[in-house]
Amino acid sequence: MKQRLLVMNGSRIVQNEREGQWYTDKVDKAGALRPGIYNLYLASLADKAATHRGVILHADKERVYQQVGKNYVMHDRSDFDKTPEIGSARSISYDAQGKASMSAETIQLSRGRSR
Repeated sequence: MKQRLLVMNGSRIVQNEREGQWYTDKVDKAGALRPGIYNLYLASLADKAATHRGVILHADKERVYQQVGKNYVMHDRSDFDKTPEIGSARSISYDAQGKASMSAETIQLSRGRSR
């Protein structure tokens, strides 16, 4: 089943595809998420040996979805003691037991073009 996230007009809309049509399953406030279409079905499973830095997009009963660069990563929700806040920038790494640990990610802002 394909799942996507639409963020527009201050709303966060979770949609699932059934029989070639997109159906809305959940609507809530977007919070700090940027407007756009996030194709969660393109997410790859998180590599527990790496550190993943990016914005938390969505969390459901089984998974936590994070945007890392232009790609999407899904983490098992059971690996977290506390579910990360939607829209927050987090750095997620795993310990030897496979439990996820989070730290706040600092966002670097720049002016104009980079050289």
